[in-house]
Amino acid sequence: MRLFTLVQAVAGAVAVARLARGRRRSAPLQARQNVGVTISVVIPARDEARRIGPCLRAVLGAPAVDEVIVVDDGSSDGTGELAASMGAKVVTGEPLPEGWVGKQWALRQGVAAASSDVVITLDADARPEPGLFGAMAGALERYDLVSAAPRFVCDGVLEQALHASMLATLVYRFGPVGPPDPPPPHRTVANGQCLAFRRDRMTAVDGFALVRDRMTDDVALARCLARRGWTVGFLDAGGLLEVDMHDSVGELWREWGRSLPLHDVTGSGWQAADLALLWLTGALPVLRVVAGRPTALDLTLLGTRFLLTGALRGSYRRPGVGLLLSPLLDPASAFRLTHATFRPVRTWRGRTYPDISGGGRSERPGRSGDR
Repeated sequence: MRLFTLVQAVAGAVAVARLARGRRRSAPLQARQNVGVTISVVIPARDEARRIGPCLRAVLGAPAVDEVIVVDDGSSDGTGELAASMGAKVVTGEPLPEGWVGKQWALRQGVAAASSDVVITLDADARPEPGLFGAMAGALERYDLVSAAPRFVCDGVLEQALHASMLATLVYRFGPVGPPDPPPPHRTVANGQCLAFRRDRMTAVDGFALVRDRMTDDVALARCLARRGWTVGFLDAGGLLEVDMHDSVGELWREWGRSLPLHDVTGSGWQAADLALLWLTGALPVLRVVAGRPTALDLTLLGTRFLLTGALRGSYRRPGVGLLLSPLLDPASAFRLTHATFRPVRTWRGRTYPDISGGGRSERPGRSGDR
């Protein structure tokens, strides 16, 4: 028992050290308009007619944006027609080649169609402010690849509680957004809901082809490019970008829980270490409190976790009771990530992709003949 307590204490020290990085993290992005470059926004979309309208209205009305491209990736709900009627340039996606995941294939086509200096990719559920695009382009003065952490929209107490619990698993594993020092490539993270890069550099390396088969495409891209010497920035854009990711608690549990383990971009040793840390510092203290047998270390770790809820307030448009209750769902989040690690799902938007081995270790350059 003493050995187990020692292991738990070491895990707690690691978690606290990562959380402490938040005191030195980079300042949030500030709105900018004119940055002296042209900007293309690329939105990959597959059956997004119900959600893409607010995103397009925001992007088309942004003065810094020169071009808006929607890649219609085989939609059957009129997504392309809606986007065209609103004024976007619509690229009809070509059939998905073998070995590719749909989002990477759509983004590659969107970048090929873009004509601006800078490309900013957005998911259809993003709700950007006009100043986001200049801010992202301006950040490329310091970084080669920039991704933005948004402010999340959650409907209801339970959805916010589960979302905040899952979000905390990322903070415990990788530290807060805007780390003061760049992490090593194998621990780099990014948010694919909003990425920015220089078009010519991404085209030169054919970046999306490098990670063509990865379900965790955003982190895969960031780590792959970081290994190639790119400087990757993951910055707080909560004041400029909101995202309504999921429509229900069930969808949140299925879809975000599916991707959060980063199974296909992380080696087995780091996966085991990350899961152990989440169970020892997040789930176990809650379970022992519920059982009426907490140790002093458990109470200290649980207190630290409740302090994190205060730091996460800025990550939500309407932080409420759900955020405060989120630590109580940490055992559920740890279970979901463990389950998804051992039984990864490679199905998305009606497509099923073959399983791959050697998570995070393969890098396959694209060739012009891959079409």
